[in-house]
Amino acid sequence: MVIAVNTRFLVKDNPGNYGNFIKEVFSRITQSHKEHTFIFIFDKPYDSAYVFSENIIPVVTGPKANTPAKWYIWYNIKIPAILKKYKVDAFVSPDGLCSLTSRIPQCFLLHDLNFLNKPLFMKKSHILFYKKFIPCFLEKSKVIVTTSGFVKTGIIKNYKTSDEKIEVVYEGPGEAFRAVPGEEKEIVKAKYADGNEYFLYAVEISPYNNLLNLLKAFSAFKKRQKSGMQLLIAGKPGLKYEAFLEDLRLFRFKEEVKILDGLPHEEIVRVTACAYAMMYPSTQENVTQQILGISRSGVPVITSSSGAMPEIFGDAALYADPESFKDIAVQMMLIFKDEN
Repeated sequence: MVIAVNTRFLVKDNPGNYGNFIKEVFSRITQSHKEHTFIFIFDKPYDSAYVFSENIIPVVTGPKANTPAKWYIWYNIKIPAILKKYKVDAFVSPDGLCSLTSRIPQCFLLHDLNFLNKPLFMKKSHILFYKKFIPCFLEKSKVIVTTSGFVKTGIIKNYKTSDEKIEVVYEGPGEAFRAVPGEEKEIVKAKYADGNEYFLYAVEISPYNNLLNLLKAFSAFKKRQKSGMQLLIAGKPGLKYEAFLEDLRLFRFKEEVKILDGLPHEEIVRVTACAYAMMYPSTQENVTQQILGISRSGVPVITSSSGAMPEIFGDAALYADPESFKDIAVQMMLIFKDEN
């Protein structure tokens, strides 16, 4: 069997959530199923480290699919040509888009419905594209995969898609995440937090990820606890990044908030493992490997009481209303006062 996989998010040094998902899943599938041939399709030059086994054929075809117009060209013109050339039996697209012109059976992965529920977090052109074409992708695909029962329920509710057509495949943290010894924690705290304990937020840095409420919650925590605790915000810059930095400039406790943008994944893993607690009060639906990495790092997590978070973490997290900075602060104070 010949299986084509859309691997355009396998980017060196910064694969992001989609890329990490593809890496973790297909590094295992390709090596476990040597009887099949896999065509990895990139839209730009690729890192040879992503050719996980000898049964993978990497193919590069442009244009770089980074705008809705180029998405349409890449998926509906370039992809079908490759599928035909290599006599592909099935096409897997794990990034929320698929081909509407190919007749090959497709497995389409939809991570979330933020374009419907949280449209302010996205560019207007992207929202319009998704709203127009997601129903077509759902209809076209033979199998739909999503990463939580919460999103599956949303797909069925909004698009009347058959329950039997949708499979839930939960994401994992990746083997790089781990607990670290006390000596290493002290080194990391000295390097990034002036030797202090710290709360950590380690996803895309954008006010759309509810960071203003996190700052307000941290402020309320500092006023009540009078501790040396710091807040580290690590991740790649996102939409309105500069606006967030301006808000931070006016923040009372700005000297105790550190921005760590551009850290390599390996260092994010270290910083995560050494945190006092991970903060993820996002109102978005999707889960990231940095959050899931908590389960392997032995670090507590305070996250949203909405979306997929309660489904993913169960009783292994503290939950707060993401719209209420006071509720987030209460959980921060609780975990500070009672480590048990």
